[in-house]
Amino acid sequence: MVPLPRHPLAEVFGFPTTNFSAEAERHRQLKLCPFHNHVPTCTKDKAEQPLGVCSVFEGSNIVITCPIRFRENWLAIRDAATFFFPPGAQWTVLSEVRLNDRFGQSAGNLDFVLAAYDHLGKIIDFGALEVQAVYISGNVRAPFEQYMADPQQRANMDWSRQRFYPRPDYLSSSRKRLAPQLLYKGAILSSWGKKMAVAVESNFFATLPQMEETAPEYAEIAWLIYDLQYREQENRYHLTRTRTVYTAFQTALTKIITAEPGHLGDFLQLLQSRLDSKRENGDRQKSLFQLSEPHEWEED
Repeated sequence: MVPLPRHPLAEVFGFPTTNFSAEAERHRQLKLCPFHNHVPTCTKDKAEQPLGVCSVFEGSNIVITCPIRFRENWLAIRDAATFFFPPGAQWTVLSEVRLNDRFGQSAGNLDFVLAAYDHLGKIIDFGALEVQAVYISGNVRAPFEQYMADPQQRANMDWSRQRFYPRPDYLSSSRKRLAPQLLYKGAILSSWGKKMAVAVESNFFATLPQMEETAPEYAEIAWLIYDLQYREQENRYHLTRTRTVYTAFQTALTKIITAEPGHLGDFLQLLQSRLDSKRENGDRQKSLFQLSEPHEWEED
């Protein structure tokens, strides 16, 4: 197992920070993406000065923070095709396909559409694959630029005491990205009777509400769950599917978009403490309001 560093960077331009092979050095120098970006170079955040961080450490876990990272060996594409189509089907893949609602308004772009076709090239079925990486809170560019200034000397730099240490933001990833994808894109696909696959990494999936599973033949959504597994002989991480969870569309959507309420008593306690604080600080006239005169309700 690779020793855990004291900084957040797991992979930079596709390689661990401690990998100084000729291939890794070339990717760092030329800012290359080894995971099938639409151009040879990394374009994350800024095309001219890309943020070449593919994944970060969270304790002993490795969390994928770039959606392009899921394209390694086109594994997620092949796994989605297995869910969408029967064995032996002919299919191809299209990326960034615009999806409109009935009014012609965009519901967003589908990351990938897999289309099956017959011997004449006519499309006979399709399914959509959405890829969900994890957002980051804090500043990941600062340690990235610090490392890139001198990779050999800073491969094991200590970033643990720096302000705004970057960490995975699972809640934003689900509420701001995943939930809208299911709500808009997924709803359209479901109304058409088409299947959807969602590629996520295992740490993120573990933070989602537990969803009721169904048999693959009845499923509308396949959750393709991946990890990055370290291969010591290569000093590299490789995308590996560890599990597939099959669900119906509506039950999964309801689980993800419905917040689990906390205890009412805890919220009342918070309100009471805020009120007490205002009273103790002498803000009674500014913050507390009452009717100047009693009001009598009249009944007809």
